[in-house]
Amino acid sequence: MPELLYSINPNRNEPWNNLPPLPIKEELHDTVDILRKLGDAKAALGKLHGRSAVIPNQGLLINTISLQEAKISSEIENIFTTDDELYKAFSDKNTESNGASKEVLRYREALWSGYSYLQTRKEFDQQYFINIFQEIKQTTDTIRPSFVQLTIKQGGTGPNAGQVIYTPPRNQAVIQDLLENLVNFVNDDEQYKTDFLLKMAIAHFQFEAIHPFRDGNGRTGRVFNIHYLTNKGLLDVPILFLSRYILDHKNDYYSGLMGVSQRGDWKNWILFMLRAIENTSRQTFNKINDIVSSKDAILEHIKKEDPKLRNPDDLIGVIFTQPFTKVKHLTDSKLYAENTARDYLNKLCDIQVLEKKEMSGHHYYLNLELYRILSE
Repeated sequence: MPELLYSINPNRNEPWNNLPPLPIKEELHDTVDILRKLGDAKAALGKLHGRSAVIPNQGLLINTISLQEAKISSEIENIFTTDDELYKAFSDKNTESNGASKEVLRYREALWSGYSYLQTRKEFDQQYFINIFQEIKQTTDTIRPSFVQLTIKQGGTGPNAGQVIYTPPRNQAVIQDLLENLVNFVNDDEQYKTDFLLKMAIAHFQFEAIHPFRDGNGRTGRVFNIHYLTNKGLLDVPILFLSRYILDHKNDYYSGLMGVSQRGDWKNWILFMLRAIENTSRQTFNKINDIVSSKDAILEHIKKEDPKLRNPDDLIGVIFTQPFTKVKHLTDSKLYAENTARDYLNKLCDIQVLEKKEMSGHHYYLNLELYRILSE
């Protein structure tokens, strides 16, 4: 009788309290197809890492790429906001934003608070996952108690809509043991020598299968993906636009998760995640290049059009750290006095670099090129 490589979930309507702990057997990921795609993904990610590391103004990436990652990851959970609403909310520091924009900005805050947590702690722990979940959901809730009757149901309006497709573990002690096993797996690279990108794919499935919280598990798991890459030194800051690929291939993403739990199909799940890393590394690399090229071209244009403008490099640096700029951003940074800041922003409107917009009784200056690049 052949060896059983992976114990699947025998009944999707019953809690999977026997979810196999990590690691999985090497035969499940040590295949020619996976190793070939792993090489492609590592090359693309390495190219992105090298490009982002030499950019002097990391704020250019932090406040643009991470905002888009937050927006797209939230759309996977059917939380929608427009670019204008999101950029306005970020410009206002979330003081007057609507519900959807607030949720997106909380995801972005989780990206950065979790990153800071790992910079200090160096390793993942259960508290890391709890912190990310609590930041995203703005709650004091923790790991779901045993009485919570959580099931994952088929979405949409088709004939199978509403049917249970998966039931995660339903025992708090079991959940905590599985989380601790997950933490040990991602931290211990001596005992578990699996390649980092394979580890990320395996760990992401395991977290989603554990489903430790009442809600927000999908977003928490996607934040973890990016933090794992930065924690292992594969990126300096959490800028990979990974959720774009997942949203564009949403059915494949959920089919991949179910393929593991119902058939033990690790190969297709890992290949999906490696394609996501490869594809979004290239997209993010190109987007960074477009932003930097646009920034340099606009700076050269401004110096030519108005050579008397003071501190043009710093001014362009500010308008490229987020799509919407306000006079307050320039005065708070001590770059200009209020009247000078307003005058300079209006001059940039005159030469078609910015567009002045009035929203909710306030004036914002939209960086037209940055907005276009981020929208592509």
